[in-house]
Amino acid sequence: MELTTASSPPKKTSKRSSNACIRCRKQKIKCSGLQPCEGCMKRKANCVFDDAGDRVVVKRAFLLELQQKAARSERQPPAAEGSVSAPSLFGQDADGMREDSHDPSASQNSDDDQAISSEQGASQPNVTNLLAASPSTFMPAPNGQQFYLGTSSNWSFAGKVLKIAHENIHQAPLPPNSLLFDGLAYDLGWDGPLDHTDPEALAIPSPDYSIYLVNAVKFHCGQMYHLFEDDEFHQRLQQFYSEPDNPGRTSSLWYIHFLLILAFGKIFIMQKCAGKRPSGAEFFVRAMQLLPPAYVFPHDPVASTEILCCIALYLQCVDHRSSAHTYIGQAMRVALAYGMHTDMPESQLGEKHVHRCRKIWWTIFILDRHMTSMMGLPQNIRDSEIQCQLPIFPESGQRTTTLDLHIKLARIIAEINNSIYGINGRLKGKFLMSTKASLENLAGLATELGHTLPLKLDQPGYGVSRMSASLHLLYHQCIVLATRPLMFCDLKMKFESATCRNISTHDRFGTLLQMCVESSQSIVIILESLHAQGLLETFLSLDLDSLHASSIILAIASIVDENRMRDRPAWVQRSLELFDCMISAGNLVASWRKSEMQQLDQMMSEILLARNNVAYTTCSDARLQPHDSRAPTTLPINQEPLPLPPLHMNGMSSGDDLSADQLLAIASSIQDEDVEWMDRAIAENSIW
Repeated sequence: MELTTASSPPKKTSKRSSNACIRCRKQKIKCSGLQPCEGCMKRKANCVFDDAGDRVVVKRAFLLELQQKAARSERQPPAAEGSVSAPSLFGQDADGMREDSHDPSASQNSDDDQAISSEQGASQPNVTNLLAASPSTFMPAPNGQQFYLGTSSNWSFAGKVLKIAHENIHQAPLPPNSLLFDGLAYDLGWDGPLDHTDPEALAIPSPDYSIYLVNAVKFHCGQMYHLFEDDEFHQRLQQFYSEPDNPGRTSSLWYIHFLLILAFGKIFIMQKCAGKRPSGAEFFVRAMQLLPPAYVFPHDPVASTEILCCIALYLQCVDHRSSAHTYIGQAMRVALAYGMHTDMPESQLGEKHVHRCRKIWWTIFILDRHMTSMMGLPQNIRDSEIQCQLPIFPESGQRTTTLDLHIKLARIIAEINNSIYGINGRLKGKFLMSTKASLENLAGLATELGHTLPLKLDQPGYGVSRMSASLHLLYHQCIVLATRPLMFCDLKMKFESATCRNISTHDRFGTLLQMCVESSQSIVIILESLHAQGLLETFLSLDLDSLHASSIILAIASIVDENRMRDRPAWVQRSLELFDCMISAGNLVASWRKSEMQQLDQMMSEILLARNNVAYTTCSDARLQPHDSRAPTTLPINQEPLPLPPLHMNGMSSGDDLSADQLLAIASSIQDEDVEWMDRAIAENSIW
């Protein structure tokens, strides 16, 4: 070690420039003092000095836009004269933001505008949820019709992942026939008009068979939704069959309701389709032909809203998602006009009537929240405007508690849709902070769900409760919905920047990504348990929606972080087997979802093969046609199915209750500096 003596001249120490730029001062690094400084030149960042020592305040969005323009100018040729630059994925264009400042509506978010100063290094981060980025995304169907890719939609998420993977591998757009577009899976055999000359008479089932079909609907739907009032419906059913010569028996709203229930019952009992037409579709079509115009509904709002709920749920199950959303929206408006969202007075309207209206309202509320999120659209009504009380079920004390949990999950779905995928997902740097808030709300529900409706999957002697499984599936769907934007962001970073392939979000956000993966695995485990007991729903869309959402995550997780999910082939195999179970029961939508999964698995396998240069056999053949239910699925050569991995967060493998503390710990791990790190990784590596 060299010592300094009194005789030796003191070493001249390097002194930081007194005139450091804002960026170097904020980062606490040495600044050359030049303008622009060396550090900002290397990072292609805007170099701003504060020579006079006064505070210089600019909008972060404006500064970041300048950084992005500088980065884009390095890798793109100059735009032709008269061309318009694409909007930034981090928010609005700088000029557009200045124009918006004159709009009174923009004042609602004025408190979100953050400033950067030389005195204050901390500021609100600014990273965007790419699934909700502007401008909006559209995709053409094979017939040329353009479909909007909704922000929180499972279908849109699958389409976007397939699109960027296909473009990355094949350097060509994704073919339109790679995805199932709205309303193409089934053919109901009716295009709208009422044909009074139709010679085909509708064969109404016998009384005992009708009762059997009605009870099947009650078993499959009764715990989750209110579609009809049981006692009154059976009374009207007996009256219908006791008056065979009454010409007015087929001209009432109840008859339309009856036909819809028969349509549900036939598909639950018979399952198999005649070609592309589901069993019992003739009852649904006749009900739609007899449906009165909308101005009739206010005359009998109770029967009308129950009918509209049946129509919406049926259309959702046959993948007419847009029409389903339209009908549940109509039910919502009829219910609002009648005041079902309010605290209806029992003394004036009667206890029985009010109780029925409450059951109808909360069914509409749950279906509307779920269908709106599945479409990726804004919500229709704020929770603060609802005063409707919970109904009381004398025959089952736990049913009210279960309904309360279902409503809370529906509200969390709406919150995720509004915050993570809404305006806060696109602007002002609130994307990950909204994720944090949503996970904290889910943590508040975790303990209640675990205590009230425990699954006990690995405890002998306990069967899986269908209602409990349904709510746990919704719970894990909420986690996947809240965390998959980060998964998509990481995936897109790896695809679009060669310099960013060694920079991954998993180092900082590993627990969030792991939570997304483990919830996806939990969904598969729950569905396998339901299938083992013959309780897997093959027509109602909840199980298929859950499987679709989880399978996409399980397919791409290894690309985001290869070390995090080395047993990917086994999980993909298990997902495909569940799709096969639904396909064998006659679900045509499941065959398309399986095809999409196979295509994605093929492309992810090619990427892993190119990355690792290791021989790999995929779990599927992406060239199989969508409706081939005999699609072979194979594991990697000489590899046996892997055992279940431990699910560290939710205790699903051991049957323990869900841990609120672990969820809160993961949520609290999201800090401002983490978001700023991602912000810098995106800007400095020229992503997008």
